[in-house]
Amino acid sequence: MKFYNLLIKYRFWAGIASLIIGLLLQFAGLGDIWAAIIFYTLSVIAIFTHFFIGPLRLVQEPMENGDVEQVERIIKSVWFPRLLFKPIRSSYYTLIGNIAMANKDFDTAEKNLKMSAAVGSKMAENEGSTKVQLGMVALQKSNFKDSEKYFREALKISLDSDNKAMALLGMVQIYMNKRDIRAGKDFLMRAKNCKSKNEQVVAQIKDLDKHLARVPG
Repeated sequence: MKFYNLLIKYRFWAGIASLIIGLLLQFAGLGDIWAAIIFYTLSVIAIFTHFFIGPLRLVQEPMENGDVEQVERIIKSVWFPRLLFKPIRSSYYTLIGNIAMANKDFDTAEKNLKMSAAVGSKMAENEGSTKVQLGMVALQKSNFKDSEKYFREALKISLDSDNKAMALLGMVQIYMNKRDIRAGKDFLMRAKNCKSKNEQVVAQIKDLDKHLARVPG
């Protein structure tokens, strides 16, 4: 796995090196044309995958370790994001949006999450997750109208238990703001039924449950 990660990290330069070796084999009399073709092929594969697939596979380990700086360095190594295949490009913009949200830069988060949604994903779950995140950004900006729109769109799509619970908790806050306590309690009950294992989601459910238990309606 480490060797594969190193290959991903340095494949562009490996591709350039293969191209140079191929040229030397062909024109400097160091080998025959068939040996050169092998290196040309390796060069094309390495450079093509660098620009069209990118290094996003490398973010998994630093994300699990909470190394945001390393994740940002990997993201910055993508020189031309518009060349990435669509599902990868969507993930690229989502990553930037998530980091911006963590830094409370909600304008940057919203911009990149909208770009991710515009690119689209063949996986409904990824599309739903992006909608949930857009809803959370709008909620942070007190844009309740857009927030509700995104959450409702997300809830119509296949979501994992954590994202579904987050969307429903967002709806709780929206309806609390509308002073529709009955609807808020209904959305909270649905969030509980998601059985989320996410610690932050579980803590938010407990807090809202305590708060709404004291509110008549």
